[in-house]
Amino acid sequence: MDMVYSRLARRLRATGIDSFSEYLDIVGSGNGEEVEEFINALTTNMTSFFREPHHFRIMAEHLARRPADKGVSIWSCASSSGEEPYSIAMTALEALDPPSPAPAILATDIDTSVLARGREGVYPVDQLQKIPDHLRRRYFLRGEGRNEGLGRAKDELRQLVKFRQLNLLDEKWPMRGKFDFVFCRNVMIYFDKRTQHAILERIARVLHPDGLLFVGHSESFHHTQDLFRLCGNTVYTLRG
Repeated sequence: MDMVYSRLARRLRATGIDSFSEYLDIVGSGNGEEVEEFINALTTNMTSFFREPHHFRIMAEHLARRPADKGVSIWSCASSSGEEPYSIAMTALEALDPPSPAPAILATDIDTSVLARGREGVYPVDQLQKIPDHLRRRYFLRGEGRNEGLGRAKDELRQLVKFRQLNLLDEKWPMRGKFDFVFCRNVMIYFDKRTQHAILERIARVLHPDGLLFVGHSESFHHTQDLFRLCGNTVYTLRG
């Protein structure tokens, strides 16, 4: 309750609305712009570069064993402001050097504000410190002048990632084709088991038979053994 109160109170101050009930009337009326702001206000966005680094090592090992001319498709389900998909992109470029064809990375989130930041690919330099030095030098530009203290992902990195809005609770997803790797980390903890199973069922449909699903360190899916089996530390593959 405290979290919801503080986040919506900021929206009231920003809009000049006097009461929560008045604000909720506006949201309930279907005002598209404010509904989007309402969702953005309530979304939790916690991320960092190379978070849970063992996942990127595992992905790199699998990529290194792939035929050089075989394409790779990767989905970051809750991309937030881009740190995860750009970590994926750096890992793929290093493992497939030179990549041909280029890896295709889809980054989705329900929050349009963080998607916009991800597309920009601009971050405070202290956030870039979690990137290994050689990767930071290769894939990021350091700001100067008025941009001092900021770093921006180079074009060769940004052009690999397509940012799109997606609500995981939607019954139909617009993807065409299947993914070799799906990152759905620290998302399912916000859903009950029934909802988790429904989402994982849809993920199973868009994952290649030998694909990998990476989940968060606090997430366990014993109740979805009909869909996935554990094959590593918080790494799953399709059952059968």
